[in-house]
Amino acid sequence: MSENRCSCNSGGASSVGRDGVCIDTYRVLDSCRDKDCYENVRVYLNNGGQDLIDRFGSSVRVVCAKILWTYLSVDPIRFNRGFYQINARIYVHLRLEACTGMGRSQEFCGIAALDKKVILYGGEGNVNIYRSDPEANRCTPWNGSVHTTNMPIGVMEAVEPVVLGSTVVEPREGCGCNCYSCCTCDDIPSALVEDCALGQLTDGGEGNTLYVSLGLFTVFRIERPAQLLVNATDYSVPEKECKGDDPCNPCALFRSMSFPTGEFSGDAGACNYDKGRHA
Repeated sequence: MSENRCSCNSGGASSVGRDGVCIDTYRVLDSCRDKDCYENVRVYLNNGGQDLIDRFGSSVRVVCAKILWTYLSVDPIRFNRGFYQINARIYVHLRLEACTGMGRSQEFCGIAALDKKVILYGGEGNVNIYRSDPEANRCTPWNGSVHTTNMPIGVMEAVEPVVLGSTVVEPREGCGCNCYSCCTCDDIPSALVEDCALGQLTDGGEGNTLYVSLGLFTVFRIERPAQLLVNATDYSVPEKECKGDDPCNPCALFRSMSFPTGEFSGDAGACNYDKGRHA
């Protein structure tokens, strides 16, 4: 049994110390970082939001932006073996505000979509991978395991978008050559629209159109499954006891908390951008 514990080592168990442990993980083959400025990105609204920009277009501003979801796909590059293109479509949820007069404002939401493509080295592999699935129905042979190919895995990391500006364009003005729109409102996944409680999106018809400019910092990497031999030590049971709040002294836990200085510095939270950058 001891010879099988470290079978991933080509030298066998005899050349491995007692702390050698085999793990199944992902190895990063290539990565890159980028910062992109998306100018005049089309924002899709529901009927309520469309009515607000039609009536109060000159007083609309973006409160904050947040990445709602990202779809990633990986495609091999023809005639360049080992390289792959990562295609990312990034859906951004925007919280907006319109001044309706007399010092009153009304908030509404919209969704914008961004596209990003990068090319990275992902190595080569021609094997099929099968993994057992405990949740699968074993009554049929094809449902007892999960089958995947040995295609590399694309990963994207991103901070929340920085809002650089916004503008409402009337139909007679036209968009010009600098407007960005990678899809239509029908291409926005319905599940995302439901999560945002937007109801049904509209293409605007003959009404005004809202555009925003966003700055995005991203890191892309491409990974493959790998078996590695690492040094490890036995897990030790922690000596610290679990403690909860004391119902007889509810203020004791509060007194032990550190003062949240960072919350008062002005740079905490996803929506605390430089307000001077907001349109």
